[in-house]
Amino acid sequence: MLTWLRGKSGSLMVKLLLGLLVVSFAVWGISGQILTGVGNHVLAVGDTRVQVNEYRLAYDRQLQLLSQQFGTRISREQARAFGLEQQVLAQLVAGAVLDEQAREMDLGLSRDRLAALTAEDPAFRNASGQFDRNQFNFVLQQVGMRPDDYLRNREQLAIRQQIVDAVADGMGVPDAFLDAVALYQGEDRTAEYLILDRSLVEPIEDPADDVLQAWFDENSASFAAPEYRALDYAKLEPEDIADPAAISDEQVAEFYETHRSSFSEAEQRTISQIVFPNAEAAEAASGRISSDEATFDEIAAELGRSAGDLTLGTFTREDVPDPAIAEAAFALEEDGVSDVVAGSFGSLIVRVDEILAEAVRPLEDVSAEIREEMALDEANRILLDVYDAYEDARAGGATLREAASQQNLEIVSVPAVDANGLDPDGDPVDGIPGAEEVLAAAFEAEPNAENAPITLGANGYVFYEVTDVTPARDRELDEVRDDVVAEWREQEGRRLLVERANEIAAQLEDGAALGEVAGELELEVQTKRGLRRGADDVDLGREGVAAAFSVPARGVETIGSNEGDRQIVLQVSEVFAPANASGGSLPENVAQNYAGGFGDDLLDQLVTRLQAQYSVTVNQGAVQQALSF
Repeated sequence: MLTWLRGKSGSLMVKLLLGLLVVSFAVWGISGQILTGVGNHVLAVGDTRVQVNEYRLAYDRQLQLLSQQFGTRISREQARAFGLEQQVLAQLVAGAVLDEQAREMDLGLSRDRLAALTAEDPAFRNASGQFDRNQFNFVLQQVGMRPDDYLRNREQLAIRQQIVDAVADGMGVPDAFLDAVALYQGEDRTAEYLILDRSLVEPIEDPADDVLQAWFDENSASFAAPEYRALDYAKLEPEDIADPAAISDEQVAEFYETHRSSFSEAEQRTISQIVFPNAEAAEAASGRISSDEATFDEIAAELGRSAGDLTLGTFTREDVPDPAIAEAAFALEEDGVSDVVAGSFGSLIVRVDEILAEAVRPLEDVSAEIREEMALDEANRILLDVYDAYEDARAGGATLREAASQQNLEIVSVPAVDANGLDPDGDPVDGIPGAEEVLAAAFEAEPNAENAPITLGANGYVFYEVTDVTPARDRELDEVRDDVVAEWREQEGRRLLVERANEIAAQLEDGAALGEVAGELELEVQTKRGLRRGADDVDLGREGVAAAFSVPARGVETIGSNEGDRQIVLQVSEVFAPANASGGSLPENVAQNYAGGFGDDLLDQLVTRLQAQYSVTVNQGAVQQALSF
């Protein structure tokens, strides 16, 4: 109940200290206010009251924390499903009973101590780390709190601390307990086990008719026929109304001329290059090539360049990475060599090794493609007109079939489909556009009624209508006998395998050797060493590891296998205690956590006792009032 107050160390002492003042001073009313009369309060504990606004502030804070935990804003309905209203009420009751106890004990706080506590609050310190009155006023102004309200709540917090310290301050953990924890956590075990599969209990004979009938009667709901619905639908997307035949030859020819580049493959050239260390070397090589003293390849060989080093690649003019190289290369004939080019990475000479001429697809090869593209563009343009015409026809009394036919939309009938998209034979009904959305809507719709269309993507619709409903019903055994027999065998196989595993476990518990039992069953004994508590073994899983630590040495357990429909019979063969295990070998935080847990338990018991001692009254009307604004 008190876990809501956890603080920096995780202990209940810190929880109770921070019960009044939490992050950014968002919740101020955890403890309630001590009143002499009956006011507008959510709960009363003795003479302590928690007001409506205090409950709402606490509720809003917990809602904010819950939203942060899930990474999204939690609605009021979702919060109610989480039980947040009652959780907050329990929080306030826990704080109020402690404050009522403090009131009866006449606990108080001197003004000097209150001033010191306020000055110690880091929220009120300036850049030099000193208490700053201006910062104090600014922070309180930001959260809409008066200084007197803050001081009263800070005083209540400090008084609560006196109870917390009296009950749990300095709580320690006995060395014997920590030694036991070290032994418990450090222990490892060796387990030997057998994996039993279905072959041990197969073949499984068909059940007698009376057995099958009785089993079917107990499990008939699993074989019931779901509700089926018959649908008519028509899809409206651009391709459904595109009419390529309506595009004339003249329109196709005009489109071809206008978009000729779309049907052409630009000229490409394979380019080689030699990059020189400086312009002088490039000019010298270019002069030798132009005077036929050396070839392009010979110059490259003199520079130690291989053929692979020379090839730049095959490019269109636009794709050449260096504009200067593009200009030079596309001015040459095939096998032509350029003059010196001032490239981006130095002086160079290029050669055109091959020219792939521009290829233009002729009109007759692309006319069908153009016709379809133009028809689809036109369909996109008029789609909303078709949609409006369909809706106008329905508004005028036309049926789905009549309205769809008027717009030349194909009408598809589905004789029977369940909510999961399966037909009565259990096969998927394919082809329903937007199937998930259409079926969800269809199973909410009334038969033979007009429904709002389902949208498809950014530019499409499905018009649908439920034409018939076949209610869900229980099937007779003869209708599903094969499925029933198959499921009975499956369950019977699992039952027999568990029974066989238990029989083997009983043999081992009676003293039989695991190796002998394995030999009789022609199974291999497998071994797992070094098992530690809480581990997730790849073969045994968490359940198997937990089973190995649930019995003493030589103890036996049976579990389901991680893989398939199998059983495992496991026997603990060795138990190893950790060497030199003691509480001193545990991490420091472990002892602190246990100490905090002991303190939590004491404070939890105190709060429980105080709740029984004081009269706790909850005003549900005030709770609803708090949540209404």
